[in-house]
Amino acid sequence: MNVNKSNVAEILVEALPYIQALDRKTVVIKFGGNAMVDEALKSSFAQDIVLLKQVGVNPVIVHGGGPQIGKLLEQIGKKSRFIEGMRVTDNETMDVVEMVLGGQVNKQIVSLINRHGGRAVGLTGKDGGLITARKMKLAGIDSESNDLGQVGEVESIDPRVVTMLVNDDFIPVIAPIGVSPDGTSYNINADLVAGELARVLGAEKLLLLTNTPGVLDLQGNLLTGLSAADTERLIASGVIHGGMLPKVRCALNAVKGGVATSQIIDGRIKHSVLLELLTDTGVGTLINGVQAG
Repeated sequence: MNVNKSNVAEILVEALPYIQALDRKTVVIKFGGNAMVDEALKSSFAQDIVLLKQVGVNPVIVHGGGPQIGKLLEQIGKKSRFIEGMRVTDNETMDVVEMVLGGQVNKQIVSLINRHGGRAVGLTGKDGGLITARKMKLAGIDSESNDLGQVGEVESIDPRVVTMLVNDDFIPVIAPIGVSPDGTSYNINADLVAGELARVLGAEKLLLLTNTPGVLDLQGNLLTGLSAADTERLIASGVIHGGMLPKVRCALNAVKGGVATSQIIDGRIKHSVLLELLTDTGVGTLINGVQAG
């Protein structure tokens, strides 16, 4: 394939100031959606992560795995039940969650990154006391029939094991499983873990990969360059709603907690991480911590 060499050079030069700005900075990336199941997208994601590390950025990966959990539960004949979009997780389901997230999915991502020349290490939130969890309780719902079981939320994060790996030039890959002080394991939403981890690590950026172009206005146009105040107004007016709302709240909480920017990006595009971080146009919605908008 003939490629204009001048165009290649222009692309590399365009990336230079972004590489310089991110040098030795931490970027927390939530890996999920189509990017986790499409082979070409999985490969391009791994290449993006290895390239970022090679040029001096410190990527930290948090991954989901809902479809994979659902598939294995179906194979063993266990029916999934959801309340407000969250999988009810009894003891048997939690065993499957740990097997899939902490074993199958985590190790596949680690292997793929390493195959492309990176040095990835897989963790769950139970390793090194990384994530202390508490049981999630749905607001205003007291019935035992609406108990989510072992679905949790982040109580606290001790980032020392992640910091140690980053400082030794490894790429941490984290499954969102936490443990309570009494030893109970909890399945935690990967977006929430990524957002809280970005805050605690003092990350420069939080990236959430999704199956949509980003935050859209009522006409379907992509919105970006949003301040925290802009984002709050879009939530209050109902422009941001449905499944996008929890992701945006997670992104908003991260920037309010000191993360410079949160980006909700289209993980269905090959090399979406590099396009968002190292080009002028990007492939998603950027939210920054500016209060006035």
